[in-house]
Amino acid sequence: QVQLVESGGGLVQTGDSLRLSCAASGRGFTHYSVGWFRQAPGKEREFVAAISRNEVQTYYGDSVKGRFDISRDNAVNTVYLAMNSLKPEDTAVYSCAARQSIPTMRSSDYDYWGQGTQVTVSS
Repeated sequence: QVQLVESGGGLVQTGDSLRLSCAASGRGFTHYSVGWFRQAPGKEREFVAAISRNEVQTYYGDSVKGRFDISRDNAVNTVYLAMNSLKPEDTAVYSCAARQSIPTMRSSDYDYWGQGTQVTVSS
C-alpha cells in the first residue's frame, strides 16, 4: 500500500510552466505505475499522463501531448509532471494515482489516490 501527496500547484499565467510532484510513502513504490488525472469544475475527470514502474512507458492525453512531461525518480519515491505552455483550459485539480500493474488511461484502474493540487491558469 502507498500513500500519495501532490504538491506544486498554484496560480500562473498563460504560457507559464509548473512542475507538480507526487510523493509516495509506504512500501514498494517501484512496483507501482503512476498516473496523473485532472478535474475541472463541472467536468469529468480527465486523463493527463501515466508512467510505468521502470519509466520505460509513458502515455499522454491528447490535450497535453507535446506540452507536458511525466517522469519519476524511484530513489526518492516521487513522480513529476512538468507542465509547459499552460493554457486557461488546463485549470483543474490535478491528482496522482497508483496501481500495481501496467499504466492505463482509466481512472477506475487505479487503487491509490492523492488529495489533489489546484492549478489555475489565468488568461
